[in-house]
Amino acid sequence: MPEFDYNGYRISYDEYGAGERPLVLVHGLLMNRRMFDRLGPEMAARGNRVIAIDLLGHGRSDRPPEMSQYSMTFFARQIEALLDHLDLDSAVVGGTSLGANVTLELAYLSPKRVRGMMVEMPVLDNALLAAAVIFTPIMVGLRFGEPVLKLVASMARRIPRTNQLLDLGLDWIRQDPAPSSAILEGLFLGSSAPHHQFRVEMTQPTLVIGHHADPLHPFSDSGMLAEELPNARLIEASSILEWRISPDRLDDELARFLDEVWEGKPVAEAALSEA
Repeated sequence: MPEFDYNGYRISYDEYGAGERPLVLVHGLLMNRRMFDRLGPEMAARGNRVIAIDLLGHGRSDRPPEMSQYSMTFFARQIEALLDHLDLDSAVVGGTSLGANVTLELAYLSPKRVRGMMVEMPVLDNALLAAAVIFTPIMVGLRFGEPVLKLVASMARRIPRTNQLLDLGLDWIRQDPAPSSAILEGLFLGSSAPHHQFRVEMTQPTLVIGHHADPLHPFSDSGMLAEELPNARLIEASSILEWRISPDRLDDELARFLDEVWEGKPVAEAALSEA
């Protein structure tokens, strides 16, 4: 179980493959590195060194109950600390939902450490109202329903891992509610992503993946981001489930993007030439 120290806390991660093409994958909110159990080995088989991290408060990493330990900036700094731990000057960094926003935050704070970005389902300007409506009741439930939720989490942890899609949902329930509440509260008090005026200055090659029919991850946010970034390509997934249940097309898109990044090809021009 590889891990490293971050400000006195233990951060855990998994690795797949080896070589000179590092790809760091960052999970969604209250999920963990296990959401990449299939994608990690797949990208490793295509010539990449894949590192899937558990951010602080998630998965096998330490889960302090103080909301002061959680913010988008702190999460981005944990990716930077992972790169330092692995002696990597830079890497392609990518993630889903929370992981997408963390990727953008790292690219803003430390642009030289981010060789390229894979941004799936970012939560940006058009998602703010939906995020407040969805997560405020969850925060209230976690705070005041802690005794019951601890019992439910204990029971859920006894359910063996059998199906990745089912486990993605169960991983929300398996966690101690106090740190989960602290994560949500910490994120709500801080900035969720770099401002538009900073996003338009990000020159890293970027693969943006979005889909329709999801108010928390509106396709308009993905489209807006792809237009803001000068070297980005937008891919429309058929649904939030496509990469989970029928992954071949999006696997191929990501593998192609990684080849372009490491070969120094401008992904935006590549997309235009094939349109």
